[in-house]
Amino acid sequence: MIVAPAAPEHREGWLALRAALWGEEAGDPADLPEGDGNFVAMENGRVIGFAEAAVRRDYVNGCDGSPVLFLEGLYVDPGHRRQGVAGALVAAVADWGRAQGCAEFASDAELANTDSHAMHRALGFAETERVVYFRREL
Repeated sequence: MIVAPAAPEHREGWLALRAALWGEEAGDPADLPEGDGNFVAMENGRVIGFAEAAVRRDYVNGCDGSPVLFLEGLYVDPGHRRQGVAGALVAAVADWGRAQGCAEFASDAELANTDSHAMHRALGFAETERVVYFRREL
């Protein structure tokens, strides 16, 4: 397995996994995030996982400072899970975040996504708080 910054040649595999994670909310296929905290894991030239991260300079729930490295998305092909792919992707993102001056690494997951909660704990994240968001039409 190889982990590398996302690049145009990874577009097709990246899009397929992104759609598997987010469905219709995956965004515009033209928005391939090259570099800048976005990584792919590959095996035999095929994309088997991806991680998208950003440096957030606004308040991040559960964090003490700024800037904060934030894991925006992480997905590994089901046939390659529990083989260290997510850990390798998160390690690459962490290295990139440290180079950006971040001292904290945050992420989130939906309340009902207990598989994601377990994965985060296995990757060294600690739960800091639970939040329910509300909205209202004006």
